[in-house]
Amino acid sequence: MNITPFSIIIPIYNEEDNILNLYNEINKSFFDNQINFYEIIFVDDCSIDNSNKIIKNLLDNDLKIKLIRNDLNCGQSYSITKGIQNSSNNTIVTIDGDGQNNPFDILKLLKFYSDSQYKLIGGLRNKRKDPLIKIISSKLANKVRSFILKDNCTDTGCGLKIFDKEIYMSFEYFNGIHRFLPALFKGYGYNTTFLKVDHRQREFGYSNYGIGNRLFRGIRDMIKVRNIIKRNQNHG
Repeated sequence: MNITPFSIIIPIYNEEDNILNLYNEINKSFFDNQINFYEIIFVDDCSIDNSNKIIKNLLDNDLKIKLIRNDLNCGQSYSITKGIQNSSNNTIVTIDGDGQNNPFDILKLLKFYSDSQYKLIGGLRNKRKDPLIKIISSKLANKVRSFILKDNCTDTGCGLKIFDKEIYMSFEYFNGIHRFLPALFKGYGYNTTFLKVDHRQREFGYSNYGIGNRLFRGIRDMIKVRNIIKRNQNHG
């Protein structure tokens, strides 16, 4: 197994009760497997709780941590991209800051990523622990998106993904890009695959990105992604 250095990007918005546990789980997972060549980049999306203070306290005691704070609340896509731009490594891991993704799954995806020709590996949330309306709307959106964009992904909304930084940075940025990475990587001719991962109940706080947001913006974004892929194929 040949795992190269990697950067973990964690977008944070009002997650003061989840940050410390998430950080400890990440470190425990890699400590148990004697892996220490990684960095953790928290991108605070202008939180109004104590998230920034908690991350700063961690930063004082751990050189692997970077903290970026947005001046305005700019959303997940902007925060993830900002983290990637400031990362030191070409292998990028993204994980949600709410604790619903299990950090112990990162290593499983990394092993598969490092021993393969895949440029993106995404998680598929197994037995999702979300409200029923959120699960139903997500499944509907995934079916429509997969039918239109042919990305072969049944759960593009899973925050746990591993992918190539240089390829990501070559894409045309737009707000919502993080939900369309499987389609973009595949549309640009790169190999992708998806593995089942754990999904946990949110213990603290609540989702900061509404269901309506995803549904109504999704159609516009699908058209945009399809056009981006077509332009690339025409120039190829």
